[in-house]
Amino acid sequence: MPQIKIYGIKEHLNPIKVQLSDVIHSCIVDALAFPVGKRSQRFFPMDAEDFYFPSTATPRHTVIEISMFEGRSVETKKQLIRLIFERTQKELNIAHSDIEITITETPRHNWGFRGQPGDEIGLNYTVEV
Repeated sequence: MPQIKIYGIKEHLNPIKVQLSDVIHSCIVDALAFPVGKRSQRFFPMDAEDFYFPSTATPRHTVIEISMFEGRSVETKKQLIRLIFERTQKELNIAHSDIEITITETPRHNWGFRGQPGDEIGLNYTVEV
């Protein structure tokens, strides 16, 4: 169950939130074979003075942090990253230099949802893709 945090300067992030959410979710669904109806995303629109970014980026710079169960192959995670770069550029015209992506994986037993530890819950999707 990926949880996603998206950070950016509010003047640039707020107008594209819905589209960016859809783009990221489509990448998660396609790369991870994830159910369409499951989406867990949080947006963090920030004041420009609170968001530092590389000199090679523009004020459209966006950071995408993905936290998920461990178990996906390296190639699956690379495919997810490639899809996010491809689709954010194609659908939102955000340059590759303005997107940063990190994936953090943790064991299922470190998660809790539906009132139980994550490793005790039956899932309707496969993590090992």
